[in-house]
Amino acid sequence: MEQEKKSRKEVKKGMDRRDFLKAAGLAGVSALAAGSIGKEILTPKTVFAQVKGPIKIGVVLPLSGGLELFGQQGIQGIKLAVKEINESGGALGRKLELVIEDNKTDPKTSVEKANKLIKRDKVIAVVGPITSGARDAMTPTMTKLKTPLLYATDYEGGVCNRYLFCYSALPEQMVDPFVPWVTENYGKTFYLFGADYVWPHKMNVAIKRAIKRVGGKVLAEEYTPFGVKEFSGVIRKMADKEPKVLIFTLPGADGQTFIKQFHEFGMKKKTKIAAPGFNDNYMPAFTAGQANGIATCNHYIQSLNFPVAKEFVEKQKKMFGDKVVVSFYADSHYGSIYFLKQGIERADSFDKEKVIDAMGDQAITAPSGNVILRASDHHVVLNMLISEVENGALTLRKYIGPIVPPDQCGGKRMMGA
Repeated sequence: MEQEKKSRKEVKKGMDRRDFLKAAGLAGVSALAAGSIGKEILTPKTVFAQVKGPIKIGVVLPLSGGLELFGQQGIQGIKLAVKEINESGGALGRKLELVIEDNKTDPKTSVEKANKLIKRDKVIAVVGPITSGARDAMTPTMTKLKTPLLYATDYEGGVCNRYLFCYSALPEQMVDPFVPWVTENYGKTFYLFGADYVWPHKMNVAIKRAIKRVGGKVLAEEYTPFGVKEFSGVIRKMADKEPKVLIFTLPGADGQTFIKQFHEFGMKKKTKIAAPGFNDNYMPAFTAGQANGIATCNHYIQSLNFPVAKEFVEKQKKMFGDKVVVSFYADSHYGSIYFLKQGIERADSFDKEKVIDAMGDQAITAPSGNVILRASDHHVVLNMLISEVENGALTLRKYIGPIVPPDQCGGKRMMGA
């Protein structure tokens, strides 16, 4: 409770608008929105009310195959944003229409769906996917067909492409502030365990750098394929090493299974779990106490006690029911749709190239604060926070505020530009 009170005070001490824009290198961005969530910074130059027919937006997310937890959250955010935009008159007077495809948590299927959406459905943009493998597989198609991909998942960083827009927490935003907090509160010996694919491997590179900076020690590093149901062998190895902290990067249903077994083994008495990417979406799978004590660092939690954050949850409940879970995936996918809408209105056009040119250096008001999308690398300045599961819910421990990540293009020309 004392930590939460301290966190609220830290919020009040955060950057003012001018400092925020200056730090982000975007002093020329229009004044940030002061109203409710989703309120645009910019207004359209022209309203094309006479133009009929909806503008189609493609969605490629996992609705099966193991990561449907995240896909459904993304769709929640997308549907709410589209509903609000359409009720307020659409984009340049035209309604938005979603064409949703299940990529089955598979990179090859992701490419097939992207081709179908662009060539047959004539979408103006595609939102998705979740995994880095699927994103990397789709990138050549998006570049060749000159269609923006709105990627709204935390990832390992390094993407620099004209046709990709990343509403994504990067290692400098998720890891760099998190590891010092973890060592201060949990300890300095670590066991790294995650899924055997791009994101965990590359995140752990950043995590090991951060651990070294604080004088910590990595005792072991291990990866597992998706689909494993029995983790007793891994947990016994962890018990033998006696780490103070388990850095956990196994997402989805497999991650939930592991956490339950970790709890059953009584491991949490000696080893704390620090899980970048852990979010509210996991919580319904756990009984009382199974997830308590897990810490994470991201840009949104459902219990966030800010007016705009509470408003966002209420909107989600009104649309999807009182029991709906609202995670940072819902937040980031929601915000991505508003960035697209503003890009259309700034361009005063539905031409994809003009919209892409107009999407950078703009801002929206998100649940945790103002978010800026940079033109230089198509990445965002996010307000980060550290939270911990307490009584079955992620609870704020520290509000960090806006973190400006390094330019992912390093000053170089974007691929596809």
